Amino acid sequence: MAGQLVEVNGATIRGDQAMSTLFGHKKGAFTGAATDRPGLLKAADGGVLFLDEIGELGLDEQAMLLRAIEEKQFMPVGSDDSTSSDFQLIAGTNRDLTTDVAAGRFREDLLARINLWTFHLPGLAERRDDIDPNLDFELARFAESAGRKVSMNKESRTRFLAFAADPTTTWRGNFRDLNAAVTRMATLATGGRIGIEQVDEEIARLRDNWGAGRTEPGDSDHQTVLASLLRPEQIDDIDHFDRVQLAEVIRVCRRSKSLSAAGRELFQASRLAKQRPNDADRLRKYLKKFGLRWEHLQTNC
Repeated sequence: MAGQLVEVNGATIRGDQAMSTLFGHKKGAFTGAATDRPGLLKAADGGVLFLDEIGELGLDEQAMLLRAIEEKQFMPVGSDDSTSSDFQLIAGTNRDLTTDVAAGRFREDLLARINLWTFHLPGLAERRDDIDPNLDFELARFAESAGRKVSMNKESRTRFLAFAADPTTTWRGNFRDLNAAVTRMATLATGGRIGIEQVDEEIARLRDNWGAGRTEPGDSDHQTVLASLLRPEQIDDIDHFDRVQLAEVIRVCRRSKSLSAAGRELFQASRLAKQRPNDADRLRKYLKKFGLRWEHLQTNC
């Protein structure tokens, strides 16, 4: 199409402002309407309107939008005459619009009209292979905005990427989290290079922001259990499978009165096959693999 690409986020406009922003208004339509305003639908005439967070629009705006899509006609606020615009609509949402239709928050007829092609854009947690190249992209963005170049040494980059790729790393804020993380590390970097210290501090900060730091060591969050005993870099060096197993061993040890009692619980099935089971020694050797001792677990409850 020959026209321009016009973008608007439905979450940033409400009520009369939404109507005016999308469909325009006539001079004097409301207080502050000193001049005519064509609106974004008119600006997209002959082009594309990208309406992000369409599920945030009110029902009145949805009704107006449906008419504009179907008839290519709409009424600016305060006008008695229709205006026209022929545009292609691309809508985005992070809501389940089918659920919103059932709840009366979204028009069923509008959903049926716009739901021609649907594409799911996975979040960062589902696109972990994209983190490595985007790390360079975010560093370049920081250099442009801050006016100074910052890099990462190999060890720091390897540690951050290991954390980023870990299944327990949620990336709840998607690329906003990654952007903020790189910005913080780059800002705190000394000598123009992000080191292990900045990476470890950022890993701890992200985990705390995502809630890991607000749960109790004895709960079901194995990441929190390990964090109460091990440094972030030590946890990152342990396979995910082993983390879950080690966390459960630690929980059993903490609620047991002795090393032998913990061993009996942990090896309850396999010990039956041994004539002289030494559960305490077996548990002691397991903990030693991760640099832990029974005494250490008891003092860190």
